[in-house]
Amino acid sequence: MRVVVVEDDDDVGEALVEVLTEQGFEVDRKSRGADLLLAHRDYDAVILDLGLPDADGLHVLRQLREVSAIPVLILTARDDERTIVRGLRGGADDYLVKPPRIGELVARLELATRRAVAAAGPELTEVVTGDVRVDLVARQVEAGGAIVVLTQKEFDLVEALVARPGAAMSREYLMDRVWGDAFAAVSRSLDVHISTLRAKIGRPGLITTVRGYGYRWGL
Repeated sequence: MRVVVVEDDDDVGEALVEVLTEQGFEVDRKSRGADLLLAHRDYDAVILDLGLPDADGLHVLRQLREVSAIPVLILTARDDERTIVRGLRGGADDYLVKPPRIGELVARLELATRRAVAAAGPELTEVVTGDVRVDLVARQVEAGGAIVVLTQKEFDLVEALVARPGAAMSREYLMDRVWGDAFAAVSRSLDVHISTLRAKIGRPGLITTVRGYGYRWGL
């Protein structure tokens, strides 16, 4: 399991990396919330402190939940009930107060990851919508039996959209999946790629705009 520890205290962060590595995890450490938001796709689980130098951990958690369902275990010195409730309701899978008991930390981390795997269900290999077929293994799109030639980024965007056919996907989620950064300066790349996809596939209404939110795949 690849775990990222987001902790700005060097002593605590290095100790966590050491003990989790001894338990068989692949562990990296980051000290800022922004670093987590940029790199979360590289990991299977997050251990998140709330007292970060660039942003409050609860705010970082809310931003992360806009783009990812990765398991998050909050590990912090804050032990008041209000913060615990806010953390759990804000999307954390579990909440521990420092200093943790290592056995308990490992067990809770493993449990959160098992739940995430179970919730994900079987991996999609193909999505068919009308006469449009998306082969996720071959990375190929067909419309009316004819292959639609797409660039890598264009197919990446299709792949993100068809992950949940009929469901609205936020701009942040799509930017994170395809460009790796949902929170940088506003970019028109997403809109340009959506426009190009619509033209290439040639199926009006297949990709619809959800005003003020993002886009949806489905006729």
